Amino acid sequence: MAAIEEDREVEIILKAIGPGQPSKITLPSIIKACDLRRLVAGERGLPADRLKLVLRGKILHDKKNGRGDGDDLLVKLDNGDSLMVAVIPKPPAKHLHEDDDDEDDDLKFRIPTSASRWRRRLFYFLRDKLRVPDILLMAIFSISLKAWACIVLWFSLAPVAHRWDLGPVYILGTGFLIIILNLGKRQHGDLSAYSIFNEDFIELPGTLNADRLDRDIRAGQL
Repeated sequence: MAAIEEDREVEIILKAIGPGQPSKITLPSIIKACDLRRLVAGERGLPADRLKLVLRGKILHDKKNGRGDGDDLLVKLDNGDSLMVAVIPKPPAKHLHEDDDDEDDDLKFRIPTSASRWRRRLFYFLRDKLRVPDILLMAIFSISLKAWACIVLWFSLAPVAHRWDLGPVYILGTGFLIIILNLGKRQHGDLSAYSIFNEDFIELPGTLNADRLDRDIRAGQL
């Protein structure tokens, strides 16, 4: 009877996950899971090594224990059984993982090699011991020591200005001072954007003013 059962053939339905119509295939009623995988892969033109089969809600493994060191798993099929077929996606290539790691490293803040020894020690202490985020490290080490001294001095004098009711004046004066210090210096021959500061009130080319509008209107360019 066992031999008759093994020789009997059944017709099952293959249902692939994703686009595609179900198809039918004729197989022995009792078959090894590895042979079933190979036959289904050949029938549907799919890679056998990445093929996952699901029968009656259970995933079919090649071995009974689900690993590669057990006995072959025998599958019993009945007429009309539905076998779900899915292809496991390929993992990303190794070089793509390496590129991702390189990109992550590029986004991390690194202190310049020309930095002084104490700045490098402070950087490694904040990064390795205190786990300070890279964006905060960038803000800390991108500012010069003179700028940090000015910031500390400003916050030190702020309570004094508040005590003397000079808080608004202190803040406004700070704003004007920042503007003045960032004006920069014009090189010899450079023109200012404001003609009043230029010799003979020379304007920058393309400056829009009332005379320019009047000329364009008279010339019919507007």
